[in-house]
Amino acid sequence: MAIAEAQLETWSKQGTVPQSSTTYNSIKNVLEAEGTPYFGKKYEVFLQGSYGNSTNIYSESDVDIVIKLNDCFHRDITRLPAEQQSAYKSMHNDAAYTHVHFKADVLKVLTAQYGANVDPGDKAIAIAAGGNRRKADVISAINFRRYKKFLSFSDQEYIEGISFYTSSGTHIVNYPKQHSANLTQKHQNTDQWFKPTARILKNLRSRLVSEGMLEAGVAPSYYLEGLLYNVPDDKFGRNYAETFASAINWILESDRSKLVCANYQYFLLHPELPVTWREDKLDAFLAAAVDLWNQW
Repeated sequence: MAIAEAQLETWSKQGTVPQSSTTYNSIKNVLEAEGTPYFGKKYEVFLQGSYGNSTNIYSESDVDIVIKLNDCFHRDITRLPAEQQSAYKSMHNDAAYTHVHFKADVLKVLTAQYGANVDPGDKAIAIAAGGNRRKADVISAINFRRYKKFLSFSDQEYIEGISFYTSSGTHIVNYPKQHSANLTQKHQNTDQWFKPTARILKNLRSRLVSEGMLEAGVAPSYYLEGLLYNVPDDKFGRNYAETFASAINWILESDRSKLVCANYQYFLLHPELPVTWREDKLDAFLAAAVDLWNQW
């Protein structure tokens, strides 16, 4: 047996958008209001996650928001030759207003607006749902630069991402803009099949969890998007059943050491990095997905 095409088509549909849009815009307005402690500094507010990438499903209600300070940055210069590292260090000074100050100020601004609905959280500042507002997670981050070249301020190359620390002190570097741009390009390359198929994987994951076939948290949406991103473009199309089967079969037969995150900055699987998936969890998801397909 196989999962019915009608069921896969239902799973392919995007979740609600208007309420998520209202939530994002209202929180963005609070973060960008005049009079904040960081008003006048260079920063930007943008979406990440499923809603930002149009891969959200009905059971995913969180709106993921990043506020990123661009006035200072963390950096990785380890790939530079020794002389370029020396040149970099000679031309840069430590910032006076850092990620620590910025996160404290962002938390202060959100608490002043939403009061007890705000939880500082581990990775993100959580804002509880209320009224017409969905639950939201706000990551306070600063710029990150992974340098490819540094000769001078006018002759440098780097890949830009975001950098922040969890409450337990874990340093996280990620590249949400590259993730989003690459998903959109993949969607175009597959003649608009990629994002509906990503939503199918997420809904299937939710079904597996609800039926006790997979533990919650084993297959986060971010990694499912990254997993599907690796599937060749020619595996998408015709219908959802064929696309799903072709994608899963390709993944099962793939060289997993070559699977990449959708941002193309990390391999998808790594035993330690906080922004990568664990191979045993991928195994658990694939086994459960195949079981559900065969038992349908």
